[in-house]
Amino acid sequence: MSDANPAPAQHKPRPLIDLLVSIIIPSIILMKLSGEAQLGAANALILALALPIGWGVFELVQYRKFNFIAALGVVSVLLTGGIGLLQLDNKWLAIKEAAVPGVLGLAVLISTRTRYPLIRTMLYNEKVINVALVQERLQERGLVDIFNLRLLRATYFLAGTFFFSSAMNYILAKWIVTSPAGTEAFNEQLGQMTLVSYPMIAIPSMVMMMGILFYLWRTIHGLTGLAMEEIMAQQKG
Repeated sequence: MSDANPAPAQHKPRPLIDLLVSIIIPSIILMKLSGEAQLGAANALILALALPIGWGVFELVQYRKFNFIAALGVVSVLLTGGIGLLQLDNKWLAIKEAAVPGVLGLAVLISTRTRYPLIRTMLYNEKVINVALVQERLQERGLVDIFNLRLLRATYFLAGTFFFSSAMNYILAKWIVTSPAGTEAFNEQLGQMTLVSYPMIAIPSMVMMMGILFYLWRTIHGLTGLAMEEIMAQQKG
């Protein structure tokens, strides 16, 4: 008999599709279809925001795994839609843009006081690092406490990347989006801000994340003597 509840499909990163659905296509819709001769400001905004929300819901249903960061992204998109459709003051857009990564940065810092620091979820986890082997070698050498201190330092670096994004988001929103919410110009500027945020914020943040991952690898290598191929998690299939 076939299993009535088959295991969910394993998630595979699809950065190009994510980029198209979440940034490029919504930005084009906002910049090119917001005129009254096309969809109109409200309908273009709804369609542009529906794409990343729909994609996020699809991935949640497909892989049946709650992702706090992805959920925060959906909330961010909904707030953007609310600001545009309710025609709120632009200052709320800038505050919202800064608040989302700011909340993540605070969550990373607060998590250091809990049993589940977020750096273990984001970087030091079984999908990235061969955690079991690393912990075994650290225990053999009596270096667990030293490693935990350095992991805490990496946590502060991680929080710093989110605070960088928060500050840059606020600056970009104040600089680019100057038209009243609910107008064609507002949608066009929102699309421009979304496109500009990728090279100015997302890519530098990604580079910072890679730097933190390199710091972790160098720390683990120095304390355990393990080679890179032993430290990095082996991808199945």
